[in-house]
Amino acid sequence: MKRIVDIILSLLLLSLLSPIIVVVPILIKFKLGSPIFFKQQRPGLNGKPFILYKFRTMTNSVDKYGRYLSDELRLTSFGSFLRRYSLDEIPQFINVLKGELSIVGPRPLLMEYLPLYSKEQFKRHLVKPGITGWAQVNGRNAISWEEKFDLDVWYVRNYSFFLDMKILFLTVVKVLKREGITQPGYATIQPFSKVKSRVGGGHG
Repeated sequence: MKRIVDIILSLLLLSLLSPIIVVVPILIKFKLGSPIFFKQQRPGLNGKPFILYKFRTMTNSVDKYGRYLSDELRLTSFGSFLRRYSLDEIPQFINVLKGELSIVGPRPLLMEYLPLYSKEQFKRHLVKPGITGWAQVNGRNAISWEEKFDLDVWYVRNYSFFLDMKILFLTVVKVLKREGITQPGYATIQPFSKVKSRVGGGHG
């Protein structure tokens, strides 16, 4: 049932958003250059890696050593606009159609975080990751990593069709209100690896 809903909603939304899908890449090419898409390996169901697609929101600016500048310095006002209304997330519906993502589920984070999770936190990977999730409608990037993971694991234990419908409704509300997009002082949120390095741990 969840897979059928994912396919139907993805096809419907891609059709409805087709004007945006045409215009945004043109603007990205003009304002940010190439590439149009941001592609990155992320952990999927049971931690299996897949390539996540997004519209690019940052420049390729580097320092004198050829290293990328911080996200805060590379994120443009146009990129912030795309993130504010979650327009950069639209290509992820392709991931949904490929069966790598669900529309609702714990957000797929970075591969480098996998060994840092506690056994309890790793349970967030027992379901397919999603474009939006319980943590996203309960604070998004404005809450701590611990709160985020607790919400993700709660979702895994309490998943239902009606909960997914509630999350989808609340997601629309959050996007329109533009709540929880960033953590103070960061383009999105402080990297989990930095937080974990201060407290130690991980499930090994």
